[in-house]
Amino acid sequence: MRKFVLIPDSFKGTLSSKQICEIMQNKIKEIYPLANVVSIPVADGGEGSVECFLTALGGQKIQIECNGPYFEKMTGFYGIIDGGKTAVIEMASVAGLPLVENNKNPLKTTTYGVGELMLDAVKKGVNKIIMGLGGSCTNDFGCGCACACGAKFFDKNGKEFIPVGETLKDVCAIDTTLLEHNFKGVEIVTMCDIDNPPYGENGASRIFAPQKGADEKAVNFLDDGVKHVCATVDKCKGIKLDDLAGGGAAGAMGAGMVAFFNSTLKMGIDTVLETVGFDRVIKDANVIFTGEGKIDGQSLRGKVVIGVSRRAKLQNVPVIAVVGGAEGDMKEAYNQGVSAIFSINRLPQDFSVSRDFSAENLAFAMDNILRALKIN
Repeated sequence: MRKFVLIPDSFKGTLSSKQICEIMQNKIKEIYPLANVVSIPVADGGEGSVECFLTALGGQKIQIECNGPYFEKMTGFYGIIDGGKTAVIEMASVAGLPLVENNKNPLKTTTYGVGELMLDAVKKGVNKIIMGLGGSCTNDFGCGCACACGAKFFDKNGKEFIPVGETLKDVCAIDTTLLEHNFKGVEIVTMCDIDNPPYGENGASRIFAPQKGADEKAVNFLDDGVKHVCATVDKCKGIKLDDLAGGGAAGAMGAGMVAFFNSTLKMGIDTVLETVGFDRVIKDANVIFTGEGKIDGQSLRGKVVIGVSRRAKLQNVPVIAVVGGAEGDMKEAYNQGVSAIFSINRLPQDFSVSRDFSAENLAFAMDNILRALKIN
């Protein structure tokens, strides 16, 4: 009996990784009715991450009342997997850009609700939290999240407050004693797929704040605030964050996760592969199908396709990448373990047109790839 492992990223703006797995599996079952198909949909830490982990591993979706981006009450959620030992949280679920689509303002938005999700998970007995960063509407360094978990921030007059983007510059002292007590013995892994530092020309504010509603004046103000908190963290906790790769993720929450929670920042695909036991899953696989919306030079920096192929190469398992499009020389992808790359687009159409046919184009491509495999 043939075994296929499906582990695609989403095709941004067209198909979720879960939908891609379903289309691939349906085609495999048509041509190989007795095949064993293992589906592992992947998300990069942003929207859909919880659903992907629950689909791949089973578990429970937890919903609680918490604070949204403007401290408004809303229903947030997270997932519990691994027999109740691990929580998966996507910070965008309570601090994501879609929640403020018509009212963007990173000077005032908060990650407080993210901390409420974390604290609830710990109270339910988890000893590990996987935090997904991505798609945020915030630029608060994760200070709101830390406050919800027990951290205290003080201004120059010793007054306690919850920092947001516009008040980061007012942070003069930090006390994480209660937070550390609340999270004692809890391992926290943060999924982060960018390498931007907390501040500076390539930092959180200058690169990402404009898409969250910040004008040039606000960008400069936010960048100064993040730089100030980095200096305060160094003064209060002896942790240097200035050049931390990934520290700029989610409005510098990457830096905050390291500073306040002693978290490690890891590539999203590496976290997924370790959590689902990928090396064990593929031991007896005949073929692995992966993919993403577009494979290019960026894909070689540890995105899903390359992350999967590097692991598969160690066990000599063929990897077929089915993608929306391919750009540039793919020689390095092949060197990293990709066996073949197939684009799903059948006609020379603009993306604005072809996107509406992504599902049927993917099904068509899979059908022909599988028919070719069956020749052998």
